[in-house]
Amino acid sequence: MTTPDSESTTAQPLSALSTEAARTLSTTTKSEPYMQGITPRWLLRMLPWVEVSSGTYRVNRRRTYTIGDGQITCTLADGTYRPVAGELRELRALREFDDDDVLRELAEAFRQDEYTSGETICASGDPVDGVRVLARGRVTRHGTGEYGERILLDVIDDGDHFGGTGLLDPQAAWDFTAVAETTCTVLTLPREVVDRVSTSHPHLAAHLTETAARVVADRARSDKYGQAAIGLTSGQHGEPAIPGTYVDYEPQPREYELSIAQLRLRVHTRVSDLYNKPMDQLQQQVRLSIESLLERQERDLLTHHDYGLLNNVDPTQRLRSVTGAPAPDDMDRLLARRRKTAFFLAHPKVIAQFGRECTARGIYPTPAEVEGRPVQAWRGVPILPSDKIPISATGTSSILAMRVGERDDGVIALRQTGLPDEVRPGINARFAGIDEKAVATYVLGANHAAAVLVSDALGMLTNVQLGR
Repeated sequence: MTTPDSESTTAQPLSALSTEAARTLSTTTKSEPYMQGITPRWLLRMLPWVEVSSGTYRVNRRRTYTIGDGQITCTLADGTYRPVAGELRELRALREFDDDDVLRELAEAFRQDEYTSGETICASGDPVDGVRVLARGRVTRHGTGEYGERILLDVIDDGDHFGGTGLLDPQAAWDFTAVAETTCTVLTLPREVVDRVSTSHPHLAAHLTETAARVVADRARSDKYGQAAIGLTSGQHGEPAIPGTYVDYEPQPREYELSIAQLRLRVHTRVSDLYNKPMDQLQQQVRLSIESLLERQERDLLTHHDYGLLNNVDPTQRLRSVTGAPAPDDMDRLLARRRKTAFFLAHPKVIAQFGRECTARGIYPTPAEVEGRPVQAWRGVPILPSDKIPISATGTSSILAMRVGERDDGVIALRQTGLPDEVRPGINARFAGIDEKAVATYVLGANHAAAVLVSDALGMLTNVQLGR
């Protein structure tokens, strides 16, 4: 086989117009500019948007007596963990105690204990001998079943604590058995240390006594959800006295102010005037900028320090995986915490890990249909992806589950529409002038926030482990 010599081929005269020459009289068919980083933004699509014409949304609730405890942050220095003194107010007994010096003294008195996997930390029926804070590790809490068998109650991990009732009731006993699931570091504040500090600081002793009485009173006048109880009676025999009652409201309801994501878009007037065909330069610049605003909007709804959903999960609605990986049992526990769960939200890698866990157990969940397309689901509830949910450096992430809508006392998104120069609902692009270099500036902004109407509307499976 012979191949023509390239030089001789090039030297031959053309018998027709070349493509290079033809393009001088022709043009190209162009695409619109594309960008990476555009995601499905399921959260923005699935949350009901509520109009906030005043710029602030107030969530009124029935009065609730705080009985749940938050997590306690611990610091590590030279191999020794210590609780942050101010974080001790997460203990019910110290919630309103305002003496920082005494709190620091208590924080310094914590003893650090190490437990290996399978070792018992405390046993059911034993006296509560102190407060325990889990600085690092995972612990399972077990109870006793109907026939004496051991049953799993829940799982706790970094920052969780137990034994706070011992500060208010010297006769308290453990009502569960805590077992180290992994190697654990536990900080213990012995009861005798609290007694000694209370003797040195009488106002601490008075505070604990007052708090113990208040806790008993709050339990007597609250329902199982911690809300101020509504007195009522039922039955049809005799003539019982009908109790008088009223519905008490939260004295300081939470208010959500609309947040805003903004940018300044700069376009030279020469570009927008002369290079405006076949596509409008300003229109394309605005379109791509809006995509970035929407990505930031979804990220804020999840991670914002004030209204972000990841930071507004009630402590009673935070669950931990039993084995670390997101397993079907964990999803069942998360699903059982609320009525009418609309969807789960998780990082795509977490969804893939859950799929592997199901396959390993021989479980193949039936997909659900959302907006005409099949998505992975569990018990008929869609599991939607969002890469805005962070994955830690150690490969852990979270799964959210939520009920949505005002009618169902759920999670809602907030915005104000009808803005000047509005280009999309809640997003506007306002002309901000032309500078001395003939560069025009446009200010683009998207206002938004999220609100959880009732605490059980939002739940989270925390610290799920990837790569197992």
